[in-house]
Amino acid sequence: MKTILIDLDGTLVDAAPGIIRSCQIALAALGEKEPPASELRWIVGPPLRQSFARLLGGDERVQDALAHYRSFYSGQGIFEATPYEGVHDAIRALKAGDTRLFICTSKLRPFAQRVAGHFGLLPLFDGIYGAEPDGRFENKGDLIAHIRECEDFSPDRACMIGDRLHDIDAARRHGVKSVGALWGYGGRDELVAAGATVLCEQPAALPDIVAGLLA
Repeated sequence: MKTILIDLDGTLVDAAPGIIRSCQIALAALGEKEPPASELRWIVGPPLRQSFARLLGGDERVQDALAHYRSFYSGQGIFEATPYEGVHDAIRALKAGDTRLFICTSKLRPFAQRVAGHFGLLPLFDGIYGAEPDGRFENKGDLIAHIRECEDFSPDRACMIGDRLHDIDAARRHGVKSVGALWGYGGRDELVAAGATVLCEQPAALPDIVAGLLA
């Protein structure tokens, strides 16, 4: 069996509007200045706990920020997103044959399940793995280790598709090949520097690229 792990935000859906707005709401609730959206695109992808620590200059108020963020995001921001063009067809093509697909995201697992369900992605995957509210599996390398324990896949028959360096670093930690999604938030320079096995320009090209990697 081949196993494909796929990031959610920035790879399957453009989730920036809801994530950034929820972050702004959280900062305002703590009495902080709201940075413009153009200055917050970097927060899409990394664990939010780390992003808030950077924004707030330390860990002291991170838990409060997360609480405000999750309150707004769960009710409104979560669906302020758009699937990337061609994603559904690409996933269906990847699913053909002896292949298992799993969403692998640092977003909270319940949020990831809701997003996948809302945008018609849930039936296309064999499982959804994400972070837990207590902080477990926010680190993507730890998350892949968890998936390996649960799904028992061979690294040489697997690949990770994602748009940020965290996806690539996590894949390298486990000896898994990686596909850098250039339509997301990381960009070519970040993905090349992180050591992506191969880069992909658009979702429609994923089936052929993954077939070549896992031949």
